[in-house]
Amino acid sequence: QVHLVESGGGSVQAGSSLELSCTASGSISSINVMGWYRQSPGKSRELVATITRGGITTYADSVKGRSTVSRGAWNTVNLRLTNLKTEDAATYICRLEYKRTPYSPEWVQWGPGTLVTVSS
Repeated sequence: QVHLVESGGGSVQAGSSLELSCTASGSISSINVMGWYRQSPGKSRELVATITRGGITTYADSVKGRSTVSRGAWNTVNLRLTNLKTEDAATYICRLEYKRTPYSPEWVQWGPGTLVTVSS
């Protein structure tokens, strides 16, 4: 069993910043990619930002230049969003690509999500 615990969501004003954190626990041998997706009501889940074990980052165009994804501890990923816009409001969901043993295939685990609301 692998669990993801997200924190840092909440209500913020447009133009402000927030930081989300996600910590993985359980039967994990190695982590290949950690990242954040988001989903708003009536919309598909979309990529926000990811970071590989080697530190390669990927950002959605909508947040490029005002977001930073980083790894803290080996099992933690952080996302800092600045200059928040009303369209950033969504449930932010942590995603983990990992191996359970050195020889296992890669698995994907999603977190339950943390809600971010942005008021103008």
